[in-house]
Parts: sequence; structure tokens; C-alpha cells
Amino acid sequence: MQGESTGALESALTAFRAGDPVLVHDADDREGETDLLYPASAVTPDAVARMRNDGGGLIFVAFTDAVADRFDLPFLHETLDHPANDHSDLGYDAHPSFSLTVNHRDGFTGVTDDDRALTIRRLGEVSADDSYGVDAFAEEFRTPGHVHLLRAAPGLLTDRRGHTELGLALAHEAGVGPAVAGCEMLDDDTGGALSTADARAYARQHDLPFVEGAALIRALA
Repeated sequence: MQGESTGALESALTAFRAGDPVLVHDADDREGETDLLYPASAVTPDAVARMRNDGGGLIFVAFTDAVADRFDLPFLHETLDHPANDHSDLGYDAHPSFSLTVNHRDGFTGVTDDDRALTIRRLGEVSADDSYGVDAFAEEFRTPGHVHLLRAAPGLLTDRRGHTELGLALAHEAGVGPAVAGCEMLDDDTGGALSTADARAYARQHDLPFVEGAALIRALA
């Protein structure tokens, strides 16, 4: 089993270095979901189409805490003054990772595959540029928009073990930029999360790496 986990991790790292997607399952006792994850800088219109057609959940970009600070991205729940902003009943985490939603200013409506790919790809590219700050961010992106941004916990897997942190830990180990795009995989028949068995079958069918969150935590935390 250990060898299988090591092989899956190496395949995932190789895929990320090539800009290819990886399927990551968090844990059955957490969300119990599999996300389709990409290095954000490698996302194309075809990748967006794959996420919305084969994933079906929310398409997002996750940043490390340091990048989110550089772009001055808040946790959205810390900025909202509304009675619905209450997460005491959140069953799987202390609070959500959501920050702003954005569109690239060179797009049109922001929701097409081309527009979202432009937004996501540029977010990935600028995440790796330490000289790119909030003023440059505001010149290039507008909010609200059609791409959801997520903030990772400062210590990644030592602080939180969601897909946000799992994907960014994988990106760090692979040596790619500190921004990951992804989408939850849903079941067309039930409307719920795609089962782990079906997610593994999808990975085999499309020759994509599938890795368990526990394996990433053992190797990277």
C-alpha cells in the first residue's frame, strides 16, 4: 500500500510539472470529495471545459497565504456584515476559504471557457511574481467576477487539510507556481459527490493520476 501511495504521488508530481490535471480525494471523514486540480498557470479553455463538464462543481483558484496577502485578498466571511454570515453549523471545517470572485479585464462577460481560462491562467502566472502586488492586481482584474478565489491556511497541511491546502502542497513539491485551479467532481445521476470508486475509474479511463489526501499528508505535511 505504501508503494502504491508513493507511485501515485510521483505520478501526481510529474503531471503537475507538465501542466496536467490530478485527481485528489481529501478524506471520507472530511468532505469525502475528489477534486480535479491543475496548476493555475497551465489552465486552457479545454481545461475549463473539462472542469465544468467532467467535474461539475465550483471552478476556483487557490492561493497560498503569502500570495493572498500580496494581492490583499481577504477571507470573505471576515468582510461581510450580513446575518447569513454565520458558519457555526459548518460540519467539516471551522470557516470557509472563500475570498473575492474576479474576472480578467480583457475578457467580456467572464464566464466563457476562453474568459475563465484567461483569468485563471493569468492568476497562476502572476502568483509566482513577487513584484506583482495589489495595485497591479487591481489594474488587471475586477471584482465581482466568475472565478472564485480561495485563501489557504498559512501553514498549509499543518494548519488545515482541505483541497485548497492539498493542491498547494502538491504544487510546492512539484516546483510550480503557488496557485492551483480546481473543481469538485459530482455525480450526474445522484447530484452528490462522485464516489471514490467512480473517481478512480475516471482517472484510469483518462490516464490521470489519482492520489489520496492521506498520502499527500504523510509525504508533504
